[in-house]
Amino acid sequence: MQDKVCLITGANSGIGKAAAIQIAEKGYHVIIACRSLSKGQVALKEIKDKSKSDAIELMHVDMSLQSSIKDLATRIKDNYQKLDVLINNAAIFDITQKNIIYTQENIESIWATNHLGPVLLTQLLLDKIKQSQQGRIINIGSKGLTAMPFLKVNLEDPEFKDRKFSVIQAYYQSKMAQLMFTYWLGNKLKGTKITANCIRVPSVSVDLNKYPNLPKITKFLYSMKMKFALSPEEMAKTYQFLATSDEISCNTGKYFDEKNSPIRPSKYSVDSNNINNVMDLTMVYIK
Repeated sequence: MQDKVCLITGANSGIGKAAAIQIAEKGYHVIIACRSLSKGQVALKEIKDKSKSDAIELMHVDMSLQSSIKDLATRIKDNYQKLDVLINNAAIFDITQKNIIYTQENIESIWATNHLGPVLLTQLLLDKIKQSQQGRIINIGSKGLTAMPFLKVNLEDPEFKDRKFSVIQAYYQSKMAQLMFTYWLGNKLKGTKITANCIRVPSVSVDLNKYPNLPKITKFLYSMKMKFALSPEEMAKTYQFLATSDEISCNTGKYFDEKNSPIRPSKYSVDSNNINNVMDLTMVYIK
């Protein structure tokens, strides 16, 4: 029997790496797709050591670039008969970012990486996921959206070209779009063997040393917040549950919290007109 195959983007650190370990421990062949191959090599060794599995593979992808995503998809399609689990984990959120950053393809980087990238990768790999006995697509949302009850995807200016840039607004807009993509995908895949679900991630411990230029007061506030945060390993248990558990094999188009429980989303995010508008906008960008 062929091993089940799981692809996790952004798995060289944090929750993604912890999830790779836990899913590998379940006997899956795990592909970690990372932007930095040097960091990926370090993570690869750690994942193999901790999971006691050699069925781990490193591939390169820059989720901000559609050309790189197409290269990754081609490599997956050329080397695997099927893909059982796709976890769109990679995302960027640099709390020190003050100004817009554009990708080499001239798209605002947060919108490109956190939303457009996962949509494109999912589309390109859908035929391989259909070859699985029960394929699973897992997208990542954020509990931070609950603190922004009026946030919507700006259909006229998702890239902040004509409005003041805010890294917080850009990040949470991308996470709202991912949640709505999940509902859209769940509906499109009804009647198939594929499920599409989203995980609402709360505060998770991060290494604040990654932000050496963070103001002292901001660093202090974040350090206080981290005292109540989950560890990456704790949060990864939900990733592993949605990726491998038979309990939720028939659940699709759901939003799960860190306790593996379905939760009620905002009215805006489940409105079919809003979802279709966001996905129509998204498809304008997909080349």
